[in-house]
Amino acid sequence: MASEHVHAFTDDNFEKEVLQSDIPVLVDFWATWCAPCKAISPLIDSIAEEYQGRVKVGKVNVDDNPATPGKYGVRGIPTVILLKDGKVLDQVVGAIPKSQLEALIKKAL
Repeated sequence: MASEHVHAFTDDNFEKEVLQSDIPVLVDFWATWCAPCKAISPLIDSIAEEYQGRVKVGKVNVDDNPATPGKYGVRGIPTVILLKDGKVLDQVVGAIPKSQLEALIKKAL
């Protein structure tokens, strides 16, 4: 992960870091072998920096943390899910443009 503003979410910390967060959370479900995941990674980093303090941004490696993607029905990656107050507000699948990520975030702010 290139940006220090992007959190590493795991099966073990997801409840505390995401579901109990007092600000909206953008979660990127990804894997090291996924080319579209690599394509949107710089966008995720950029969003994390721009929305620092207003939105928590993090990633879940689906290979290392299989339980969490299963709970959220993640079948394809990258999947980006926006949560607020522990509830899913919206999600998108695939390599999407930054403008679409920002539109997603605006739903929570």
